[in-house]
Amino acid sequence: MLIKEFKTQFFTELSELYPQTEIQSFFNIIIEYKLNLTRIDVALQPDFEIKSVDLNFLKNALSELSKFTPIQYIIGETEFFGLKFKVNKNVLIPRPETEELIQSIIEDSKNLGEIKILDIGTGTGCIAISLAKNLPNATIFALDISSEALKTAKENALLNNASVKFIEADILNLDELPSTYSIIVSNPPYVRELEKQHMQKNVLDNEPHLALFVEDDNPLLFYNKIGDLAKKHLSSKGNLYFEINQYLGKETAELISEKDFKNVQLKKDMFGEDRMLKASI
Repeated sequence: MLIKEFKTQFFTELSELYPQTEIQSFFNIIIEYKLNLTRIDVALQPDFEIKSVDLNFLKNALSELSKFTPIQYIIGETEFFGLKFKVNKNVLIPRPETEELIQSIIEDSKNLGEIKILDIGTGTGCIAISLAKNLPNATIFALDISSEALKTAKENALLNNASVKFIEADILNLDELPSTYSIIVSNPPYVRELEKQHMQKNVLDNEPHLALFVEDDNPLLFYNKIGDLAKKHLSSKGNLYFEINQYLGKETAELISEKDFKNVQLKKDMFGEDRMLKASI
């Protein structure tokens, strides 16, 4: 099949499911991933002949997109903070908002001496690995309940030549942390069940619910537990960083303030939503 023929089929089959700009983005991603062709290459070589083995992959990708499978899961990777990360259905796909959280930590920490950082609920390892690559003064630890997620995170650490020490544990059942840390950071589950109706089908049907959802009647469960542990295991002048539910910024800040943390700050993301919280011991 010629690439121009596949492009026509691709756009036709997805036209009623996604906006045109998103379809174009999907097409560019899978063509560059599988055929190593840029958008300009496709425009200049409309009669490029796709090999049958590659066509099978491309047609399967089209089928998966028709079922709202995220493009990142289809190609098995994504870019985050300038790094490449493997992704699969055992881990959440890293979001751009989390890059802002990481940038904030780097700015606050780059001029410090030797520090220890713990990332709770690491998933792909995107927070821990990005910090390890950008803070040579830091020793990084990353914790997750899921052995499958940790397997992916370890692969990503190797892929990016990053030194991270991984811990398998259920944070909700821990009474103590393994050490004392200069920084504790977490992007825990925070989406309430009632918010499912506002979520996209590709997220609901594919990404791990263990890493996404909390019960409506206890939405700050993880923040409460991590806050208590951080109170005991942050070193003097240590900092706690959270990514938070945009609808519960005030409530999260109040919860952390009630634990006698100092300088509790809510920070907005690029979309103007309450997305990050920082507090000091």
